[in-house]
Order: sequence, then C-alpha cells, then structure tokens
Amino acid sequence: MPQPDIHLFTASTMNGWKPTIFLEEAGVDYDLTPIDFSTKEQKSDWYMKLNPNGRIPTIVDRGNSDFVVFESGAILWYLAEKYGQFLSANPDLKSETLQWIMFQMGGIGPMMGQAMYFQRIAAPNGQEEPFSIQRYVDESRRLLEVLNGRLKGREFLVGDSFSIADIATYPWARAYPWAKVSIDGLDHLAAWFERIDARPGVQRALQKPKPVPAFWGDADDAEFLKENAGRFSSDVKT
Repeated sequence: MPQPDIHLFTASTMNGWKPTIFLEEAGVDYDLTPIDFSTKEQKSDWYMKLNPNGRIPTIVDRGNSDFVVFESGAILWYLAEKYGQFLSANPDLKSETLQWIMFQMGGIGPMMGQAMYFQRIAAPNGQEEPFSIQRYVDESRRLLEVLNGRLKGREFLVGDSFSIADIATYPWARAYPWAKVSIDGLDHLAAWFERIDARPGVQRALQKPKPVPAFWGDADDAEFLKENAGRFSSDVKT
C-alpha cells in the first residue's frame, strides 16, 4: 500500500491543529508524527533540518519530491492549492482569505499567545506581570471584537463557505478560556464557534495527537495549569 503524500509533524497546540483540521475536513489521508515538547524534540537536529525555526507544525509532501513546508499559515495555503479545497478560485475572495489569515497570524495568534504565556506559564513560574497580562488580554479582546463584527450576518469569515481563513483562526479564537479573555456580548463570534464545533472533521482533528480540553475550558484547570507551567518553565527568563 503506498504511503500518503502528506507527512505531518505536529503537536496539540493552536498552530499545531491547523493542518490537522484541514486534512481531516478535506478527507485527505496522511501520516502524523507527534513532536514531544517535553524533550524539546522540536529543537532536535533531525527536526531542525525540516524546520529551521524549530517550531511546529511542518509537513513533508512525498508526492512533490519530499517538498517541505513550515509555518502553519503557509501550510494551509499549500494544502488548499494542492487539494483544491477551502480556498476560492475567485481572485477577490482569495485575497480576502489571505487577508484574514494574515490577521490571524499577525494579530490573533501573537496577542492571544502572549496572554496565555504571561498567565499560564510566566505567572505560575514566579514572573507575575499584571501590566503585560492586562495589555495582552485587552488586545486579544479587541481582536475578537473585530472577528465578531466580521461575522455579523455571515456564517464564515470569507464568502459563503468554510475556508482556510476559518481553519487558521478557529483554534486560537476558540481557546479564549485558556487566554482568560471574555467573549461576553460577542454573539456572532459565539455562533461561529458553535458552527465550527459541530463539524465532525474539526472534532476528529482536535483529538490528534491528543486532546487538550483545558484550552476550551472543559478540564480541571489547576491540574493542567501545573503540568503546562512545569513543561515550559525553562522558557521563563529570570
């Protein structure tokens, strides 16, 4: 039996789930290799040869002479073009899709990531910085308000169908409980979450490599918080 074209290297993080969601939603067969953060496998020599930034995810396309793609947004774009799914051929809609992916990559991801870092990693490891926490929580809320406005009167971020703009944005925005960002009053955003939550491919993807229900606010917060903070304690500079 031939190997699948796509070999995905990833972990259970907001960026790490993006290609998994695409592949599950698209019905594409793929191989998955989990990357173990606890052993800093993402910094290993073999992995750094694939991804010089030492981050996840990364894909290798065996069907394209083992072509390597890293950076989650670039991976989504590559997969969308390869499989002709979740990206409109209409030039204007294609541009809108790119714009909203850039919005996620340059705004939602970094800001919510910092809100998570200062509250879930730095603070439990003795680096409590209230100003930084408030700064990133407030900016994350502002960005979610932008999403809420965009989703007024529409089901998806671009056009009339599910796209890689939704795939890129959902794992980050949906983790608002982990970032401790309120979505009170953001009814259009909340309805979008419900629509994406209901997609079977999305739910399958969120189980791989393993589910992390704490990100969505459904797990014992104290237990997972301690584990997570300990796993990344070396990232806290003193």
